[in-house]
Amino acid sequence: MNFVVFAGGVGGAKLADGMARSMDDASLTIIVNTADDFELYGLHISPDLDTVMYTLAGIANPETGWGIAGDTFHNFDMLARYGASPWFHIGDRDMATHLLRTQMLRDGATLAEATRILSERLGVTARILPMTNDRVRTVVDTEEGLYHFQEYFVKLHWQPEVRSLIYEGAGEAEPLPAALRAIETADTIVIAPSNLYLSIDPILAVPGMRDALLNASAPIIAVTPIIGGEAVKGPAAKLMRELGDEPSAAAVAQHYAEFLNGFVLDERDAELQPRIEAMGMGVLLADTLMRNADDRARLACEVVTFADRLRPEKMGGCKLNLSLPPQKQPVRSTDANR
Repeated sequence: MNFVVFAGGVGGAKLADGMARSMDDASLTIIVNTADDFELYGLHISPDLDTVMYTLAGIANPETGWGIAGDTFHNFDMLARYGASPWFHIGDRDMATHLLRTQMLRDGATLAEATRILSERLGVTARILPMTNDRVRTVVDTEEGLYHFQEYFVKLHWQPEVRSLIYEGAGEAEPLPAALRAIETADTIVIAPSNLYLSIDPILAVPGMRDALLNASAPIIAVTPIIGGEAVKGPAAKLMRELGDEPSAAAVAQHYAEFLNGFVLDERDAELQPRIEAMGMGVLLADTLMRNADDRARLACEVVTFADRLRPEKMGGCKLNLSLPPQKQPVRSTDANR
């Protein structure tokens, strides 16, 4: 069986890790948002690719969900001493990733090739694919002006009120052929509980991606990033309000309705189930909070089993195995957010 996950951010990385833990992760392809990428001090930084890669490698910082566990920041202490006033901190070990990626890109490698090499060297066997090798950048149009995504998200702590989002370069970008093939041959496709505007919509803005989902033969399931009208982590609910959408799981389901077969609704929002079913999709009620590694594997297994119920021919569902792969360490109990 082949599985595809659309992901970005911490929530997407955690569900992708759960999928890898609950099945043969060599059958898993994760298509990752790259519109958050940016350049800093001459380095090409791919935050979402790295969050997915570090999480599947078992080295992500459990306190934040991003970065590397136990990392230090001596390089940025020195930058501050030089008066650089850095607003985006990169850990010393994390810096090695950006140095190598930047060098590979300058030597002629594509972003997909660099991602494959880095992932393999960290022992990740699932396939992590950028949505495109081309340059796409999310620009946030706020009441205070235009900001590139990382300025809005990190420097300004996503506080300015948003009027619209621009996926700069998306219309001219080419989707990664391997990503399109993965969608075409998938047995199950999952939209992770990622920010719908900042993580998933940039992927869908690349020509060919949305059509690939519309033409897919596999069941397509989205997992809600909203519980009780609020995001588990990040600005999704705030953005929904500012962009004129109701901050609810039902609005997320409606956002993806044109290609969804199923929707995973958190059990705390059970009253929304009839409303979502009226959109023509199946609904699975589940505890969608991923507090630890076992929660990730449990939710992933429930999603896969749900997909099996939605397809005409059953494929055996998921065999839940909460034992961790040898290269991965248990996530500490402080990992309370998606």
